[in-house]
Amino acid sequence: MYNHYFHLKGAPFSIAPDPRYLFMSERHREALAHLLYGIGSGGGFVLLTGEIGAGKTTVCRCFIEQIPENCRLAYIFNPRLSVEELLLSVCDEFRIELPPAGTAIGLKGYVDAINRYLLESHAQGLNNVLVIDEAQNLSAEVLEQLRLLTNLETSERKLLQIILIGQPELRSMLARPELEQLAQRVIARYHLGPLSEAETGAYVAHRLAVAGAGGTPFPPTLTPLIHALTHGVPRRINLLCDRALLGAYVENSPQVTRAILRKAASEVFAGEPAPRRLRMPLVAGGVLALAAVSAAAWQALPARAPASAPPALASKPARAAPASSTVPPVQAEETNALRELAVLWGQPLAGDKPCEAALRLDLRCHQGRGGLYELRLLDRPAVVTLHDGPRTGYAVLSAMDADSVTLSAGARRERVDLATFVARFGGEFTTFWRMPRNFREELAEGARGPDVDWLAGRLAQLNKAPVPKADRPLDADTRELLRRFQAAQNLKADGLAGPRTYMRLNQLSGVPEPRLLAHATGK
Repeated sequence: MYNHYFHLKGAPFSIAPDPRYLFMSERHREALAHLLYGIGSGGGFVLLTGEIGAGKTTVCRCFIEQIPENCRLAYIFNPRLSVEELLLSVCDEFRIELPPAGTAIGLKGYVDAINRYLLESHAQGLNNVLVIDEAQNLSAEVLEQLRLLTNLETSERKLLQIILIGQPELRSMLARPELEQLAQRVIARYHLGPLSEAETGAYVAHRLAVAGAGGTPFPPTLTPLIHALTHGVPRRINLLCDRALLGAYVENSPQVTRAILRKAASEVFAGEPAPRRLRMPLVAGGVLALAAVSAAAWQALPARAPASAPPALASKPARAAPASSTVPPVQAEETNALRELAVLWGQPLAGDKPCEAALRLDLRCHQGRGGLYELRLLDRPAVVTLHDGPRTGYAVLSAMDADSVTLSAGARRERVDLATFVARFGGEFTTFWRMPRNFREELAEGARGPDVDWLAGRLAQLNKAPVPKADRPLDADTRELLRRFQAAQNLKADGLAGPRTYMRLNQLSGVPEPRLLAHATGK
């Protein structure tokens, strides 16, 4: 109805799984990397969970398209089955020959047929992958039977890889005592969280672009509200934006307004319970403080043989740290890591308090948490945590491209494929950024000083405007320029210059800092 009004070639926010509108956020790419990593890991279970509408089907579809040629795939999307019905479905999907219809073969007959098939496939150099969607609907009896199917193995690997995809309840199910043996066979797991605010804006823009939108039906200033109303869940974004475009059409408005958007939300989400707050599950060890780069860090992430078990780590369990902090608490065990990182900035650090030493050199520590998306967005080397079960190691991430990362631990430096890195990366990182002279955490309107001059000068430079005179107070015009810059760079457009705003200003205005993606982007 509104397509002609907005000059669209199709419905940009249909909930139908049209591959033309496929949008893979960094979280979806990380989830996909976990699934692909699982294929080469020697068998067992891989677990992918996420809320309704989070994009699990999107990831699964991409995974199916990318499985190696030597893999045979079975896909079960209706797991409300008995044990016998499940085994029959597995046989149907793998096209396993069974006795004529009407012949009673029993559970043992199905299992024997599957085992014969798996052995024959292995002899031909083929791998077999069983994908079960909506796996939270599996009964405990069926899950136990699946575990038994993974018992067949050679001296090198198990012969059946099983991928379970489901809602968060699936994680709770596998935590039950009676399913402990199955849980121990999960070699990789990922919980697909919601889109960030920046990803929400990119998602909306992507779907509109595919539909041929020439204008901007959704102004960028609406992105925070869209994200807040939908909690970053793609399906909810589709429902809301579709109704909002209809509302703009009915009101003859060239763009969706805040009032139209809120009205659309009241209609599409009326009477609906608020979605559960989506959280990334903490991997073993919890939210970890940064510690030293050691030999254990390297052992934590095998680069060339992901299927083999990594050596035992020597590092002690890390203690919990605050979820976010501009300057992390300096501990003795992180000194070596931060010193190695600082060398990339051309600033050797002395003493046992590297973050304090960095401040004297106009460098500032910044600790954060996120995935590959966050690291690429910041585009700077960092010290990252690496997990091997309950043990933790650390390495300096110095470069990243589309397929691999470069890690260093002491004198050792090596490229590691992206899937292997994602499977071990704990999400915590620490990096440096170069701060302006007399930097202050907050700048009130009317403030003066070298940091205000630096900020105004950089914004003027990027806008190709005259550089303001020195010692000019921070005024409303400068704050507005700052908000526009933040919105254009997918930063929180609050008009407050925080570390991430300074990092991006540094990168765009030529401040000498190392880049994480430089070798891949040509910067």
